[in-house]
Amino acid sequence: MSLPRPELRQPRLLLPDSPALVAGFGRGTLLTPEGELFSGPAIEIGRRLRDLPPPMLVHGPASAKRLGLAPFPACDLLELFAFCLPARPAAPTPRGLAMALERDPPAEEEALAALLPELATDLLRHLAAGRNTPLNRDAAALAARLGAETGWPWADSVLAALGQPQARPSLDPLKVWRRLPDWEEAAPPPPPTSHAVSPTESRQALARILGEGAEQRPQQSDYASAAAGAFQPRETPGAPNLVLAEAGTGTGKTLGYVAPASLWATRNGAPVWISTFTRNLQRQIDQETARLYPDPADRRRHVVVRKGRENYLCLLNMEEAVGAAAMAGQALPLALIARWALATRDGDLQGGDFPGWLAELFGPHSIWPLADRRGECIHSACGHYKQCFVEHSIRRARTATLVVANHALVMIQAALGGGEDGRPLRLVFDEGHHLFDAADAAFSADLTGAETAELRRWLLGAEGGRSRARGLARRLEELIGDRPDLLLPLEEALQAARALPGPGWPSRLAEDRGEEARGTAEAFLQAIRRQVLARARDEESGYGLECDLHPLAEPVHQAAEALATGLTRLRTPLQALHDRLAARLEDEAEELELGDRIRIEAACRGLERRALMPLAAWVAMLGSLAAPPRAPGTRPDYVDWFALDRREGREVDCGMHRHHLDPTQPFAMAVAAPAHGLLITSATLRDHTTHMAEEDPEAAWRAAEARTGAAHLPTPAIRAAVASPFDYATRTRALVVEDVNKADPGQVASAYRALFAASGGGALGLFTAVRRLRDVQARIAQPLAERGIPLYAQHVDAMDNATLVDVFRAEEAACLLGTDAMRDGVDVPGRSLRLLVFDRVPWPRPSILHRERRTHLSEGQPKSYDDAIARHRLRQAFGRLIRRGDDKGVFVLLDRSCPTRLLAGLPPGVVVQRMGLRDAVAETRDFLAED
Repeated sequence: MSLPRPELRQPRLLLPDSPALVAGFGRGTLLTPEGELFSGPAIEIGRRLRDLPPPMLVHGPASAKRLGLAPFPACDLLELFAFCLPARPAAPTPRGLAMALERDPPAEEEALAALLPELATDLLRHLAAGRNTPLNRDAAALAARLGAETGWPWADSVLAALGQPQARPSLDPLKVWRRLPDWEEAAPPPPPTSHAVSPTESRQALARILGEGAEQRPQQSDYASAAAGAFQPRETPGAPNLVLAEAGTGTGKTLGYVAPASLWATRNGAPVWISTFTRNLQRQIDQETARLYPDPADRRRHVVVRKGRENYLCLLNMEEAVGAAAMAGQALPLALIARWALATRDGDLQGGDFPGWLAELFGPHSIWPLADRRGECIHSACGHYKQCFVEHSIRRARTATLVVANHALVMIQAALGGGEDGRPLRLVFDEGHHLFDAADAAFSADLTGAETAELRRWLLGAEGGRSRARGLARRLEELIGDRPDLLLPLEEALQAARALPGPGWPSRLAEDRGEEARGTAEAFLQAIRRQVLARARDEESGYGLECDLHPLAEPVHQAAEALATGLTRLRTPLQALHDRLAARLEDEAEELELGDRIRIEAACRGLERRALMPLAAWVAMLGSLAAPPRAPGTRPDYVDWFALDRREGREVDCGMHRHHLDPTQPFAMAVAAPAHGLLITSATLRDHTTHMAEEDPEAAWRAAEARTGAAHLPTPAIRAAVASPFDYATRTRALVVEDVNKADPGQVASAYRALFAASGGGALGLFTAVRRLRDVQARIAQPLAERGIPLYAQHVDAMDNATLVDVFRAEEAACLLGTDAMRDGVDVPGRSLRLLVFDRVPWPRPSILHRERRTHLSEGQPKSYDDAIARHRLRQAFGRLIRRGDDKGVFVLLDRSCPTRLLAGLPPGVVVQRMGLRDAVAETRDFLAED
C-alpha cells in the first residue's frame, strides 16, 4: 500500500512543551504547560527557567534584557510569526502580536502568558490553511533543514502544520531569486499631456475617494481645491505653478492632495511624485492610498514606494550570504528573510512590510549586509538583474499613478540630472517645513576621514578582513576585458586611491597614539585635528568640536596642497575611464548588445556619482583654503569649517565641511524650476505669533517662502491656509513647570517619572540630547515598571524608530523616550499618546553653520531667527498630541526659563499655564481622567 502524498495529509497542530513567559522590567510572569503560574522578580524567573524547557515568549533578546538575564534559548513567537505570516506587520510585544492576529490583548500579564500558546496555535492554523499555496511550496523542506541544522524549536510544529513531518531538509528554498518574477522592459512612455485639474474637479475627486456617507470635512475639501493650483499647465520655462499650503492637523491633507494628484496623473499619463521627509510618513501615505485603490493588486500597480538603492534587498548579496550561511550560523535569519522576499510587495528592508525587529532578534549584521549600502551594484552584469527589486520599482514607477518617495531621493536624483527615474513634472512635498534641512543635507559636501575612506573602499574593494566588498576592477571586469585604453586609466586610478585613508585610519588619527599618517589624506586629517583642538571650546569633552578655517594653520595649508594634488591625480584617470566608457556607446553602437549598453551606462553613472562629483567638490574645497579669508560681515555663498567628531567620548572622524549658506537656492534651481507644478505643504509652514499677525501679516508667509525656496523662483507662489478642525482649547492642556532645575538630572528624571505615572502611560518624552535621554531612562525604567508602565527608549532599546513607534502605538500603557525623529512624522492617535513632556526649549545648536545663517539669513534680527526655529519645534511636538477629534492630551515643558513668546506658536485657543511640578502632576491626572 502506498503512502499518501504529503500535501494530502491532514495537518495537525503541535506545540512545543514549553512554559509561557511574559517579561517585565526586573520581573516576569511564567506559566508552565501544567498550569502552574508564577509572577515575581527576575532572579526567581531565571532560577525556574534553569529547570524548564526553553520558554515560549515574544522577542527573546528584549525579554532577557528586561529581566536582566543573560540571553537564553527560547521558542520565540516572533520567529514563528515571520515564518507563517511573512511581510505582515506586527509590533514585537505580546499585545502587539495579539493585535496583529486580531485578538483583544488582555491587560494583565498573567492573562497574556496564558494567551501565548493560543497565539502560536493561531499562527500554525494560518500556515496549515495555506499549506498548498505557492508561498509554502518549499516551506516544509526549509523548516526541516532549520530543525536539523540549528535545532529550531518551531521546526516540528511547522512540519506538522504543513502535513509533512518527514519532509527532506534542504537549503534550496533560500535561493529565492529562482522564484521571483522577472521584470519586463517596455517602450518609453509617450510624452504626457498638460490638461489641468480644476478646483471643482479636485473637490469631486476627493468626494469619490471618501465615498458616500463619509464625514463631511469642509476644510479638507477647501484644501483639495487649493492644491489643484499645482496641477495647471506651466506658462513659462523655469516658472512652475507653486502652491504653498498650510493645513492644520486633522485637515486630512494626504487625501486632500492625493485627489488632484491622482486625477492629473490619470488624465495626463505621467506619475505625480509625493515626497516626505520621514519614513514614518512615507509609510502612512502609502497606507492612505488604500482608500483610492482598495484592491491590493490594483494599488501595487498604481502606487509605488521609491527609496534609494541602499534600502532594498540585494539578491547578489543574498546569494553570497546563503553560500556562507552554514559557516556563519545564519541559516535561521536568512530563512525568515527568504520567506519575506517571496511575500514582500517591493523588497524594501527599511520599512514597508519588512519586520524591522528581525535585526533585533539576530543582530544588524544579519540583515543590513543584504542591502547594497555601499554602491557596489553591477547592474545588468548581475545574474539576478531581471529579478532585482530596485529595477522592478524603477520600472513600475515609470507607469505608476503616484510615486511615494522621500526628500533625499528626489533631491539627489535632481542633482544627478534626473537619475534612474527621470525628472517628475509634478511634485508634492509633504512635511514641507523640512525642505530647508533636506536640501542642506543633499547639497552639502564633507571632506572627512569616513567619506574619503569610503571612496577608497569603493575603488579598491576589500583590503583584508572578512568584508565581501567588490572593488571597481571587479565591477568593471566584463566591460574592460584586456583593452589597454581602459586598463591603463583603471590601474592609474587604483594606484592613486592609496593616497586615501586605508584600513585602520581612525586609530592613526590621534597622533599621540604613536602611529604615523599613511598618505596625504591622513596627514590632512591630522593637521585639521590639531587646529580644531587648539582653537575650539572644549566645554563638553565627550562631544564633537569645531573651529573656523581662518586664520589657517600652516601645517593645514601644506597638507591641503598635497592632498589636492593627490585627489587630482586620482580624478584625472577616473575621468578618462568614464569618458572612454561613454564613448563606446557611440563608437560601438552597432556592436553593443543591450546588456553591455546598460552596464556601460550604469558604470558611467556610478563613476560620476560615487567618485567624480565628490572629488570635484573636495578639490574645490581645498582650493578655497588658499584664498584669502572673506571680509567680516560679507555674505558668503558657502559656509566652511573644520570639525572633530566624537561619539561617547571617542574620536570617530575628522574633516572639512561645506554647506550652502542658503540651501534652498540649489533646491529651487535643481528641483523646483525644472518641474511644471509643485505643492509644498505642512501643518507648520508658517511661524505663528500674535505679534507677527498684528504688525505684518505677510511676514509669516515671506518666512515660509524663504525656507522652502519659493523666494528664488521667478513667479510668486499661490498661498493657502486651512485651519485645524480640532478644539485645542477643550481637548488639550499646555503646562510649563517652574520648579524643576533642568540642569539637575535627578530632578528632571523625577519629573518624568511623576508625570508618566500620573498619565498611567501613553506618554512621549522628548529630549534635545541623547545623553540626557539615557540618563532619565536609567533612573525611571524600574519605578515605572513596578507601576505596570513599560518604558521604551530610542538609543537604548535595540529597535529602529518605526518599530518603537509600532510598539508604542500597540501598548496603551507604554511610555516612549526619543529625540528629533520622534518629534516629527509620528502619528499615534488615541490614548496611546495622551501626554507629551519636553525636557527643555529646543533651541538650535550653537554651531558655526548656525552662526553664519543667523547672521546673514535673519534680516537683521538674529534673535527672532533663533526664536522661529525653537517655536517651530515646539509646535511640531505639540502636534503629536491630537490626531483625531476625540483625542485628549497634555503638553508639559520642564523649562522654567522658556520665554512666553516661544509658546505663542501653539495652536489657537491653547492657554499656557505655569505651575509647580506637584500641580502639573495633579492637572495631568485630573484632565486625562475626565470623560
